[in-house]
Amino acid sequence: MKQFIQDLAETNRYQATNLLRILREVQARFHYIPEEAIEQIAGLLNISRTQIISVVDFYSFFHSTPRGQYELLISDSITDHMLGKQSIIDYLSDKLNVAVGEVREDGVVSLDNTSCTGMCDQGPAGLVNGYALTRLDRPRIDQITDLINQQKPLDQWPAELFLVEDNIRRPTLLLDQPIQPGAALKALFERGGSETLAEITQSGLRGRGGAGYHTAWKWHLCYEGPEEDAFCDIDAQKQQQRYIVCNADEGEPGTFKDRVLLNSYAHQVFEGMTLCAGIIGAQQGFLYLRGEYLHLCDKLQSVLEERRQAGLLGNNILKEGLNFDIEICLGAGAYICGEESALIESLEGKMGIPRNRPPYPVTQGYLGKPTVVNNVETFMAAASIAINGGDWFASVGTEKSKGTKILSICGDCSRPGIYEYPFGTSIQTVLNDCGASDVLGIQIGGPSGTFISNHEFDRKLAFEDLATGGSFIVFNKSRNILDIVNNFTHFFAHESCGFCTPCRVGTALLKKQLDKIIGGHGSAGDVVVLEELCQLVKSYSHCGLGQTAANPILTTLERYPDLYQSRLKEISYEPGFDLDGALETARRMANRNDAGAHLAQIEANEHE
Repeated sequence: MKQFIQDLAETNRYQATNLLRILREVQARFHYIPEEAIEQIAGLLNISRTQIISVVDFYSFFHSTPRGQYELLISDSITDHMLGKQSIIDYLSDKLNVAVGEVREDGVVSLDNTSCTGMCDQGPAGLVNGYALTRLDRPRIDQITDLINQQKPLDQWPAELFLVEDNIRRPTLLLDQPIQPGAALKALFERGGSETLAEITQSGLRGRGGAGYHTAWKWHLCYEGPEEDAFCDIDAQKQQQRYIVCNADEGEPGTFKDRVLLNSYAHQVFEGMTLCAGIIGAQQGFLYLRGEYLHLCDKLQSVLEERRQAGLLGNNILKEGLNFDIEICLGAGAYICGEESALIESLEGKMGIPRNRPPYPVTQGYLGKPTVVNNVETFMAAASIAINGGDWFASVGTEKSKGTKILSICGDCSRPGIYEYPFGTSIQTVLNDCGASDVLGIQIGGPSGTFISNHEFDRKLAFEDLATGGSFIVFNKSRNILDIVNNFTHFFAHESCGFCTPCRVGTALLKKQLDKIIGGHGSAGDVVVLEELCQLVKSYSHCGLGQTAANPILTTLERYPDLYQSRLKEISYEPGFDLDGALETARRMANRNDAGAHLAQIEANEHE
């Protein structure tokens, strides 16, 4: 072990910023992070043990106790449940003779749930040692069970088990016109940096991750500094080291478009990052890739090497004096790292806890330096704009929402997959195209977005109406809305980083209060209490996770108040607290279990 970790530290230049990379290698080798490994890493990187332990505890893909040689994780996303996930994991547990959340006695296999794996269009899905498994059914589970019991190495497993499809159903402006590698950079050098930035400004391109911040203005601020800051030395600002980060940590359940773009359009994404580097003067870029997309990593490294060999990355790009390269950083299972400042913290080898803002990343980002953080789709669009011009892009869409939006469509439809639409397209058009019928409602923008009912299908995809990072989950009338809300609420409670009390405690209280109501234990005032909790979590949480965690409840409570109330009216009163159960410890201490040591709570209430 000592030599292995020594070599790892050396390969990673003994830099604490590479802690996640080192811990991922240790986890893959030993199936957990041993205490002795933590001690050695702390010494080699010159950081404290407690810092490493906090990082191990923060990310769900790291473990301080041994997991199986084959670590199986099954996606707990609502779309997987809709495809029979629960029966799949029960069958898998029975076949492998291992309980969910446990390691088999022989140490060969462990089984557990995980949050969405980004395979919503081809579930039920899961991971084995980090690699994606799709379209799980009983025959595939029988096959997987045999392979594990034979202890076959993963590279000897049948390739079809790991097949991940793109499912591009409707390409238009961007997907239908991929660029040639180097074309955007040639346009940049011919036109000039300021002029190219002007084209991106003219295009009206806004961030495609969901927030919708104007891309050109963000790049301008990173280079020039905030104009309203009287203490900003513009000349010093321009001399600073700058960084570019591509946010590929799409952890929102129902979103998988970035996975497809990186699989089939990686050259264009990297070209967009390099284009930005040429405009703002950055020399280093990072692709922060969500841990669930481990299967893409080798392919992406190959694309980067191709670009270096072609003179499109590295020193003196296209012999124009631009020096810029890109590294890939793999996440380790934390939804919160999709928030840009939490992502930067993770990139620096820390827990992914969102920073206080201001300052913003454009002035103080990675290592305290000006940093542009944009989504995969944003960089891809910028590369096309550099070639075709701002007017070409701005001619599509609406007044406030220019261009197209790429959607990840899944759920109750016959053609799930990737669709690209001009902004301003109606929801009904999307439903017609993806083969959705008898629709109850749609979750737009994932759990943190908006649930719309079947009376709202004339609404439009646009920042001024229904903004979305790309998630589009369809539910037909056979679905129970409260089951959907319950899944989303449990997701947020699990994914809260724990930094602030309103989110850490609030999401747990929301989960418990909703469980109480759905379980039939709610009284008349419990829905009011639930809504009050939602407003507290939304108003006082530190970051976007907490601020949107109540959205599944609030948006459905607004549209279906009777559904919540019906859970209170249909049942007779039952106490929410088990008095008799609370006396169990006292009975054991008193060594009593006679009738007099028990409380018949319901009967007592009935006699009052």
